[in-house]
Amino acid sequence: MKKLRIYFENAQSQMRITYNLKLLVRRAVQATLRAEGIDKPAEVSVTFADNEYIRQINLQHRGIDAPTDVLSFPLFEQSPAGAMMLGDIVLSLEKCAQQAEEYGHGFRRECAFLTVHSTLHLLGYDHETGEEDEIDMRRRQSAVVQALGLGVK
Repeated sequence: MKKLRIYFENAQSQMRITYNLKLLVRRAVQATLRAEGIDKPAEVSVTFADNEYIRQINLQHRGIDAPTDVLSFPLFEQSPAGAMMLGDIVLSLEKCAQQAEEYGHGFRRECAFLTVHSTLHLLGYDHETGEEDEIDMRRRQSAVVQALGLGVK
C-alpha cells in the first residue's frame, strides 16, 4: 500500500484515544485497501464518537434518531496531490464497547471490524442494496479481519 494519510478527530470524552487504537484503525484501513487491490495514495478522516454524537449525525444525515456503531461518508474524489480522498468514518467507541461485550469478543476486534466495514462502504460497497451484496460484503469483511489476526474463532 502506498501512502495512507488518516486524519483523526476525537468527538467524545468517555474513552482515552491511545496510539494503539489509532494504529489499529490504520491497520484495518490499510488491510482493507490492500485486500481490494488499492495501491494508490489514499486519505481518510476518522472521528471517534460516543453514542450521543453519532446519534445526532445519524439523525442529520439518515433521518434515524438512534445511535449506530459506525457511519461512512464516501467522497470518491482526488486530492490536489493525487491521493484518493476516500471519505469520512465516524466510529462510536461507546457502541464498540457495548457490541464487543454483547457479541463476546474484544473491543479491539470490534473496532477493527467496524473500521473494515466502514472502509468497504467508502470504496462503494453497500450491504443494504440486496442479499447478494450483503453476502459479498460480509465475505470481504471476514477475510480482512482474519488477515488482521482478529477473526472470530
